[in-house]
Amino acid sequence: MDNIPKLDLSDFISDNSTLKSKFISDLGHAYEEIGFVAIRNHGIPQSDLNALYSNVKDFFNLDTEIKLKYDDTAGGGQRGYTGFGKEHAKNRNTGDLKEFWHFGQFIDPSDTNPPKLPNNKTVAEISDFNLFGEKIYKALENTGVQMLRAIALYLNLDENYFDQKVWNGNSILRAIHYPPITEDPKDAIRAGEHEDINLITLLVGASADGLEVLNKQGKYIAVTEVENHIVINVGDMLQRLTNNKLKSTTHRVVNPSEEKWHEPRFSIPFFLHPRPEVRLDCLENCIDENNPKQYEDCSANEFLIQRLTEIGLI
Repeated sequence: MDNIPKLDLSDFISDNSTLKSKFISDLGHAYEEIGFVAIRNHGIPQSDLNALYSNVKDFFNLDTEIKLKYDDTAGGGQRGYTGFGKEHAKNRNTGDLKEFWHFGQFIDPSDTNPPKLPNNKTVAEISDFNLFGEKIYKALENTGVQMLRAIALYLNLDENYFDQKVWNGNSILRAIHYPPITEDPKDAIRAGEHEDINLITLLVGASADGLEVLNKQGKYIAVTEVENHIVINVGDMLQRLTNNKLKSTTHRVVNPSEEKWHEPRFSIPFFLHPRPEVRLDCLENCIDENNPKQYEDCSANEFLIQRLTEIGLI
């Protein structure tokens, strides 16, 4: 496998049962084999996405003392700004060559039992920053729910199994800036090898290459030729829930060649999380004598706290 599989989300949403069934089968196979797919016809307006990227670049161009007004180190970096080099991959001590911003859930006022989540931070210096952050957040959340419905059907669950579990969930939209590299980074890279914490991750665009995925043969393959697609991968929560049936794949963002060190990189992944109280206990239909239960029972929040500690944010 030289690249990740590419699928068309409109096949799943269509009224054509044959196309829908093939999408479900192809998606499940990809998630068992490599844990990544690229999805076209995903429903994210390109104009809104371009506007968010423009606002994100404006934010990271602000003076450091202004960005630090929105620092959330005390809150584990769950909202607002996290400075350069603070996060590192699990089992690494070297900080990643990046800084980032987190948008969290925009609580739906119709929820009669809203989760207790941190409030978002509003950037005063850039008027449309939060506006387009919320637009893309909600659009990606909607696309993520469609993907989870396909995953549920592949797992022989009710199509809407995940709907209420992720309603007003603790999802994160992360805007990342990888600044130009100005000196020998030694062993530091833009994002060290890691697996994502959440159920699924949706990555919309990136301003430069660099994302690599570890395949079953132990070889890193570059994710390329995915313009107009969203790259969507399985996270540890979904791997845990499915007792390793679906694969949370190791990936990284490598440094460019030295002649391109001067080029910054921007990317905006959406980490789709369930509500904090949702259980991640292994699904009964993913446990059998050939695949006994691999994980202890826990809630989404308990697992999140464990992982945030491992990557240096708590």
